[in-house]
Amino acid sequence: MTMTKAAGVLPAIGAMCALLLFPLVPTAQAQEAPDAMVKRVSQDMLATIKGDPLIQAGNEARIREVIEVKLIPHFDFPRMTALAMGKNWRAATPEQQKRLADEFKSLLVRTYSGALTKYRDETIDYKPLRMNPTDTDVTVRTVVVKSGGQPIQMDYSLTKGADGWKVYDVIIGGVSLVTNYRDEFNNQVQSGGVDGLIKTLSDRNKGVAAK
Repeated sequence: MTMTKAAGVLPAIGAMCALLLFPLVPTAQAQEAPDAMVKRVSQDMLATIKGDPLIQAGNEARIREVIEVKLIPHFDFPRMTALAMGKNWRAATPEQQKRLADEFKSLLVRTYSGALTKYRDETIDYKPLRMNPTDTDVTVRTVVVKSGGQPIQMDYSLTKGADGWKVYDVIIGGVSLVTNYRDEFNNQVQSGGVDGLIKTLSDRNKGVAAK
């Protein structure tokens, strides 16, 4: 699967991922339970999508602005990129890893920003969280319900670090957002090395940005 085809195959995954746009929160909320955080911020984002006239009009610059402010600080993009890279992550230098994470972040943000404009009447059903007090890696399970459409299971994988809980994967209908790119990334590394993958991602992002 080419990078372009991957972008076309995953609009639903990217759109669902974009629902989890986290507002900047005070330090006192850093230890908020992961399921409570997911509920709070997803409800906030749904309200933003439905209430922002620029987003509803399809203004992708506004959508990217919202994503940059509300999503980026609360997703673990290095870990997401490492998952997408698989064994090839260890072959990359620290500088290459940083560039890969930056380009992968841009790819996800830019590719799926347009999908946000399609949201109108979605509601979210939040499932009870199963975790122990000492757990540092959990899955928050939800179901997205759209009037007239089939419910879609959307699960968030989160890890707890020094600065609180962060999302490192979103699984839509059993399909992982980040590992779905693994075959593509592996093929790029085999054909052009890590630098070749970085260039492919960079070129893709420039192409999206030019639209």
